[in-house]
Amino acid sequence: MATATGKQQSPSTTYNKLEFLRLMFLSREGDRREGVLLRQSKGWFQVSGMGHEPLAALALHLREDDYIFPYYRDRAMMLAKGITNAELALAYFAKRDSSSGGRQMPGHYSSREKNIWSVPTPTGGNALPGCGAAWGMKLEGKDSVVIATVGDAAARQGEVYEAISFAIQENLPYILVIEDNQYGISTNTEKFNPFKLGIFNESHIVRIDARHPDNVYRAGGEAIKKARSGLGPTVLWCELDRLSSHTSSDDHRVYRTEADLSEMIKRDPIVVVAQELIRSGELTEDEWGRIQDEIKDQVDRDYIEAENAHDPIASELNEHLYGELPVPEPPPIEGGKKWRMVDALNTVFKAALDKDNRVLFFGEDIEDPKGGVFKLTDGLSTAHPDRVFNSPLAEATILGVACGLACYGMRPVFELQFVDFIGPGWSQLVNNIATIRWRSFGQWPCPVIVYAPYGAYLPGGSLWHSQANESAIAHTPGLRVMIPSTPQDAAAMMWTAMKADDPTVFLIPKHLFRQQMDTPSDISAVGFGSAAVRREGTDVTVVAWGNCIEQAEQAAEMLKDEVSVEIIDLRTIVPWDRRSVADSIAKTGRLVVVQEDSETCSVGQMVIQAMTGDPETWGSFISPPQLVSKGDVHIGYNPIYEYAALPDVERVAAAIRLTME
Repeated sequence: MATATGKQQSPSTTYNKLEFLRLMFLSREGDRREGVLLRQSKGWFQVSGMGHEPLAALALHLREDDYIFPYYRDRAMMLAKGITNAELALAYFAKRDSSSGGRQMPGHYSSREKNIWSVPTPTGGNALPGCGAAWGMKLEGKDSVVIATVGDAAARQGEVYEAISFAIQENLPYILVIEDNQYGISTNTEKFNPFKLGIFNESHIVRIDARHPDNVYRAGGEAIKKARSGLGPTVLWCELDRLSSHTSSDDHRVYRTEADLSEMIKRDPIVVVAQELIRSGELTEDEWGRIQDEIKDQVDRDYIEAENAHDPIASELNEHLYGELPVPEPPPIEGGKKWRMVDALNTVFKAALDKDNRVLFFGEDIEDPKGGVFKLTDGLSTAHPDRVFNSPLAEATILGVACGLACYGMRPVFELQFVDFIGPGWSQLVNNIATIRWRSFGQWPCPVIVYAPYGAYLPGGSLWHSQANESAIAHTPGLRVMIPSTPQDAAAMMWTAMKADDPTVFLIPKHLFRQQMDTPSDISAVGFGSAAVRREGTDVTVVAWGNCIEQAEQAAEMLKDEVSVEIIDLRTIVPWDRRSVADSIAKTGRLVVVQEDSETCSVGQMVIQAMTGDPETWGSFISPPQLVSKGDVHIGYNPIYEYAALPDVERVAAAIRLTME
């Protein structure tokens, strides 16, 4: 733990109540100081941990190889794990040398060195990633543990339920701490708290009066010992008081009575523990006064130094959004023969599992004998039963666990059965997977691959099995997006993605899944941001990807006697190959983009805007560019609806002809 001087001690199960009182007061004084600074207009926001300090006793049982997935009231626990008050002061002022480089709000702790995962603001968003790290520990045969903490209001989040379910299912070394202060901002949680409603099996729950650190230390020690022994998870339901308003943007006097506040103050853990030590003769009033003065002086110095520290640098805005791109290598498939995309990917998956013990597969129905509903994982669990697993029908679990595993150091390659069902996992994708590297200033890379069948042109898919939604995914910074259109590209692009240190969403066009295609004898590597010229031409540039490559090729063949069409297969949506598109337009002077995603705010519109917005490329245009797209409408079950919505060869040909007028 950290002493009042901010020096880190080795983790120990020794519980010294006087030293712990010092730590609680250090946390409290930091909260008090931040409140003063905010009232002086020095800072923008503050979230307090006042009343939650006793939970720091959990950290006294932790080793260096244990992880904490905290939430924003865990200031004292962070001090106990080794973060210094000076570091918390830097975070309050959002300074360049803070754990997030000034990118996160105060209370959003992070330390890769101390295995403290970067706090997300969405409540409960840390619970499933914590399960991922705990699963990684178990798979490696370690006796490390994970502590994840959430507030009582967040316990109603579906992801918290999924985390408890997965931790019990896999018997993980995982302790979920419910910090129950009876309030979610202004709303009393008495009638919402699932533990008070009796929803969970109480055999996994330990209820604690967490207003006193003795209780936390004792119950926490038992839960951690249980986890280390392989006996599975525990939910610590910790009842305590929030002695402050929710945040600096709130005033709890508006919704709490004076009597309620007065009664709560009497239970202040710092006052209670100090009085116990004074009554027992271990501390005098004078000594306690001197300790408080020493800590106040230290906190003042820390915050004065932090206020004068370097601010973030605007030119570093994009730093750590992505890592370095991997050097692409040819995939391990044989060229010069016919391949189906599904078989090419399966071959690459097998090679990756054989080569790297960190690679894990997880998804619905992916184990043998099913081997995935599209047979993408056929044979994988038979060859590697220790690293290929069926998931529950829970997309948030799939994506949240992937995030935690990747941050822990594994290489998850996780399947969504259809990209249409990404919705339940959307928060984990865009709030954690996409942001974790940037928000931690590069401390927490997240090398996840999420692959999914995608797109339409297969009658009978309806609304829920036909979506092409790459634009929505590509809209979120921090994600890379790939869409192959040939078996060799699918293999090569997946092989590259598996070497990346960034999350990649890999979308596999269902219409092309099982088409037998000839492959060149020499199968080349494909890097991120590398488009392919599928057909050379001189009159019109057609840009497409995925299923729409087929529409573009058929239209070009239909018009071959009247128009020379050049087809560019974008292949990767993020990053995309602007140079190849621009070079083609410089030759043809005309552009048609074909996509099966909806039109508004789409990749097709992005390509056209980028090309017309560039003065150099704009000067090459002979005619206005055209977008051939699915309209802003859903796909119906009857094929009449589906083909009415999707781009077809006739529409592509008409757009090409229009650019020639």
